[in-house]
Amino acid sequence: MSYTALYRKFRPDTFQTVKGQDHIVTTLKNQLAANRIGHAYLFTGTRGTGKTTVAKIFARAVNCENPGSEGPCGECRICRAIAAGASMNVIEIDAASNNGVDNIREIVEEVSYSPAEGKYKVYIIDEVHMLSTGAFNALLKTLEEPPSYVIFILATTEVHKLPITILSRCQRYDFKRISIDTIADRLREVTEAEGVQVEEKALRYIAKTADGSMRDSLSLLDQCVAFHLGSQLTYDKVLDVLGAVDTEVFSRLLRHVLDGDVSGCVGLLEEIVMLGRELTQFVTDFTWYLRNLMLVQASDKLEDVIDMSADNLKRLKEESRLADMDRIIRYIRIFSELSGQIRYSAQKRILVEIALIKLCRPQMEVGQDALLDRIRQVEERLEKGVVIQEAGGSGNRAAGEGSCGGGSLGTNAGGKPGEAAMAELAKAIPEDVRGIVAKWPAIVGNAENPMRIYMKAAKLSLGADGRLVMVLEDGMASDYFLQHSENKARLESLLADFSGKQVQVDIQAVKGRQDFEESYIDISKIVQMEIEEEEE
Repeated sequence: MSYTALYRKFRPDTFQTVKGQDHIVTTLKNQLAANRIGHAYLFTGTRGTGKTTVAKIFARAVNCENPGSEGPCGECRICRAIAAGASMNVIEIDAASNNGVDNIREIVEEVSYSPAEGKYKVYIIDEVHMLSTGAFNALLKTLEEPPSYVIFILATTEVHKLPITILSRCQRYDFKRISIDTIADRLREVTEAEGVQVEEKALRYIAKTADGSMRDSLSLLDQCVAFHLGSQLTYDKVLDVLGAVDTEVFSRLLRHVLDGDVSGCVGLLEEIVMLGRELTQFVTDFTWYLRNLMLVQASDKLEDVIDMSADNLKRLKEESRLADMDRIIRYIRIFSELSGQIRYSAQKRILVEIALIKLCRPQMEVGQDALLDRIRQVEERLEKGVVIQEAGGSGNRAAGEGSCGGGSLGTNAGGKPGEAAMAELAKAIPEDVRGIVAKWPAIVGNAENPMRIYMKAAKLSLGADGRLVMVLEDGMASDYFLQHSENKARLESLLADFSGKQVQVDIQAVKGRQDFEESYIDISKIVQMEIEEEEE
């Protein structure tokens, strides 16, 4: 006898054996018990969640000679005929290949004939969203008022493509994605029945990879068992068959990215490629790894959403402290965009390498999240004592350096302020401005987005009249304050709450960092230097 695939061999034949769809099974069983059977049903949900299976069980149950509490008996003549596909009472139609008006007209003509045996004629139309507009119109009248002995069961994965006129004539049942625990339990039952030894970790990885589809999980299990026939199915063997990567690799990759180590990232990708791993799966898994990092950082109460062992969850929590939330979100955005591009690309490795370089080099992007990442990198370098040299290589810039312009206090004639000039500048900063600059991080932390984002990226300087100047990048950031007076008023109110007195702020716009350094002095560095000297 020829081999039968696991998903066909272990297909549920009673309501009791349907997994993960209790809300639907209970409703249908109650309808059968109360004899309140509808004339048109719509089963919708992702692939492999049991739509067609439940439709066939229901078709057998309404025609079964000896129905029980769990549906059809499976032993009577009609049940055996339907199970073998030999019954004239259950008609399955694939709308993907029979989607024309003529195909539906044939159904409409057949409906007028009563069933040769049993109580009901059941039409199961799979992938019903593939029907043409004319076919839907031909079906409408019959779907609304079929003969008493006819039941329509429509199944689709894309319910949004169905006309509202069809939806309004059906009882709709939404099939949920099946949980990892439920799939893993079913896989364990199947492996025990087949006499296959398998690690629990391997089963859970297959269940996770199936993405809520029981049919996909059984197909993946079938593939893994066939590849390692006769030996224990381990986690590493499953990774080999599916071309997947262990989570430890993702941890190493994250650290390379956070360090800005492009060579380390590319070298690790080389290892993955040489091991024969599938890059599309790698991109998907790394995106999920980043998603888990984001959820762990967002809340301590999301363990149920993140399916992993206690040891892996502990390690994930430690790694989540390595990066800020907005940085992780930028990584997820880049890899989500990559997952949409890589599927049909002939140069998958190059696309992955470009994405990794983008992660390490935020200056390649012009988006707001990339800008924040660049600022954060500069702050980290300054904290570590790294000196940032001038582009011309003519020496190192000291804190507070700048030149005259923009109505702000500038430098001496030589272009760099000397110690005397710096001392004079420090004296020129009013006490209220000095207090605001010293508390600036706390003030920024109390602002609401998007004002907080713009304030965090802003530079502080001093106007010729001793007024505080907030310098922003020309564009969205500066327009937020310059074109909306209420936003500037809220900013001044926030500053007043911290300083205890009214503070006026001048908003200035520059094209970039170089323009700021040429026209303004960053007084936050001067105030910070004074604070550090006082602490010493």
